[in-house]
Amino acid sequence: MNSGLGLSHFWSQADAIIRVTAYILLAMSVASWCVILWKFWAWLRARRAARALEQFWAARSMDEAIALLKPADAESIFVPLATSAAGAAAPPAATQSLSAQIDRSELITRALRQRINEAAARLESGLTFLASVGSSAPFVGLFGTVWGIYHALLAIASSGSVAIDKVAGPVGEALVMTGFGLVVAVPALLGYNAFTRVNRMLLAQLDGFAHDLHAFLTVGGRFQPGT
Repeated sequence: MNSGLGLSHFWSQADAIIRVTAYILLAMSVASWCVILWKFWAWLRARRAARALEQFWAARSMDEAIALLKPADAESIFVPLATSAAGAAAPPAATQSLSAQIDRSELITRALRQRINEAAARLESGLTFLASVGSSAPFVGLFGTVWGIYHALLAIASSGSVAIDKVAGPVGEALVMTGFGLVVAVPALLGYNAFTRVNRMLLAQLDGFAHDLHAFLTVGGRFQPGT
């Protein structure tokens, strides 16, 4: 077996379609790793904000609590809930608008629901891309493999030789594209599954925080956080 056969030899023998396919896989890999690092950094900051909720409830007023939470909530996950709920709980202006005719509890619930939906959309951003890369990258690599084997078989047929040393090299090099596809897909799938679980936990914390806010703003001094 020719020891010179390898990735460099495969790349030198690859045609335009194989090279374009390899560049596509490379771009998908770089983009998916950027999303993974971005989501990981966002998760670290969101976890820091979740840990600061104890300081929020230890404050003496809602304005002080929001001011204490805001520096820790760099991702703006929890602060918008507090500010919107506090605004909805304020006495309505003497107008004939529809909002002025809605019960205060319903106004707070609506404000919290809107902010939770916005936070969920922000947390889920990028996950669709990771799922798309994880599901499509193996097929992109498989296309490169099929194309490479096709041209390898054409070269073997034109040479008239079917010896194993003539077949193993070109076919093995073509299979490298399948490996590239898997290398791109596996991190994307693992990142998607990990961040899906993390987001589910953060949304549960958001729901609990929203419940506590609603109870505090409607019940008042009788409320105990976490009950």
